[in-house]
Amino acid sequence: MGKFNFIKTEIEGVYIIEPTAFGDNRGYFMETYNEQDFKTAGLNYTFVQDNQSSSRRGVLRGLHFQKTHPQAKLVRVLKGEVFDVAVDLRKGSETYGKWVGVVLSEENKRQFMVPRGFAHGFVVISETAEFAYKCDEFYHPEDEGGIMWNDPEIGIDWQLDGEPILSEKDKNHPKLSESKITFEV
Repeated sequence: MGKFNFIKTEIEGVYIIEPTAFGDNRGYFMETYNEQDFKTAGLNYTFVQDNQSSSRRGVLRGLHFQKTHPQAKLVRVLKGEVFDVAVDLRKGSETYGKWVGVVLSEENKRQFMVPRGFAHGFVVISETAEFAYKCDEFYHPEDEGGIMWNDPEIGIDWQLDGEPILSEKDKNHPKLSESKITFEV
């Protein structure tokens, strides 16, 4: 059995990744990334930065991207549970403006591969969550971009009870149709 199960989603390039956890009475061990296994699956990324965040229930972070230095992200949850979303922003893509989402948790140990050319966001559905991600491009604060989290043209079902907790920046992102972002396929 391989160390990873790479599950294709309905959007080209976006994968749900299930690592194999080896457990016993002491706990578990698993690889969360292996360059050879990922390349064999067609995921050829060189990660240059790791990030981690902590949030409480109802916090929604997104939908984010970098305009001229796009990032591919391999994301996972260390503690708690989130609903994670990728939105295709690649002009000319058959799935432009479409989204795919997955529950990531410390229990299911799933990861989500979000390629370049996508907006990314998540909402915390547990009491708290620690979220980690690898990026294949460095973060450039002056290059930040975003799409409205509740853009009706995209229609993401965030599985929320009530209004999310948003940053001021995330409250003011434009709709996709108002955005000037263009990523090539």
